[in-house]
Amino acid sequence: MKRVHIWDLPTRLFHWLLAFAILAAYVTGQIGGNYIVWHGRIGLFIVGLVAFRLVWGFIGAPTARFASFVRGFGAIRAYLAGRWHGVGHNPLGALSVLALLGLVGAQAVSGLFANDDISFQGPLAGLVSEAASARLTALHELLQNVLLGVVGLHLAAIVFYVRIKRDNLVRPMLTGWKELGPGLEAQAPSTVARAGRLRPLAFGVALALAVASVYAAAGGWLAEVPASPAPAAAPGW
Repeated sequence: MKRVHIWDLPTRLFHWLLAFAILAAYVTGQIGGNYIVWHGRIGLFIVGLVAFRLVWGFIGAPTARFASFVRGFGAIRAYLAGRWHGVGHNPLGALSVLALLGLVGAQAVSGLFANDDISFQGPLAGLVSEAASARLTALHELLQNVLLGVVGLHLAAIVFYVRIKRDNLVRPMLTGWKELGPGLEAQAPSTVARAGRLRPLAFGVALALAVASVYAAAGGWLAEVPASPAPAAAPGW
């Protein structure tokens, strides 16, 4: 067994921050009341996280790039047949990553236009009609249940790998390090060697675009609506 670094720090930070943000968004949404304000803030934070991961999937560490693990159904069949060997996300796990990113992104974006007619209005709700906002609010509530199901499957897969396949997926996502057999390490030496290197420029670009996404999602680019002038006083005659 050889100990190799397969997950870079930005990828690990994204993973755990997203997990805690989803939990916090669910809890604050269920409690409601004054916590709904924090529900909206967490939603904006999730928008930034998803934007960062999408950018990082193209310019980040080799094992974090979509090109390294999104391989199509041929690779999935090979994996199910026991003919796939590699590092990072396996072809089946790639579907889980894409599903989670897509669902979380759709959930967060729909929340930007949501309106509960009581205490919360998404920062971009004013850009759509009341009917469209109502439909997006219903979609937001529906996607919550779908997302909970996908998260449950994700957790079940982790338990399956730990208990049945004797492959701990949690520890590498915490530490970045994983023990691989000589054959696996030899199949992707350059990927493994470069997986843990810091990429300050790429990280800066991804972070800047994530911040810009949050700014846009919060409606910071919208022109402020001027306050309506006070009605003129009626003449005294």
